[in-house]
Amino acid sequence: MMMPDDLKYTKDHEWVRIEGSEAVLGITEHAQSELGDITFIELPETEKEVNQSDTVATIESVKAASDIYAPLSGKIVGVNELLKDAPESINRSPYKDGWICRINIKNPEEQDNLMSAAEYEKFLQGE
Repeated sequence: MMMPDDLKYTKDHEWVRIEGSEAVLGITEHAQSELGDITFIELPETEKEVNQSDTVATIESVKAASDIYAPLSGKIVGVNELLKDAPESINRSPYKDGWICRINIKNPEEQDNLMSAAEYEKFLQGE
């Protein structure tokens, strides 16, 4: 299973790529494979303020509906419009085309609560 080293991970199976003062958010390959074929995503509203662990989006698949949580506090500054018409992009490319939203980071120190790829891999083995 792919887990890029340049990303941070949450226990709820989100990934985060830090790009300066912004965080790009998506779900991991593990999460999308557990969900199965993704059929719909409710994207967050831009300009919405979120706190770490707030629900920011909801994904529906053939198996279940699942909430996506904010890995960091901040303001939603962009969403992946592609997912409105092609939510299956998350299945095909969870780390590239399947990103969900961008958050302008409010508290950079919250990154300390996230896992490295190696830590996430160990976490998955313990599940």
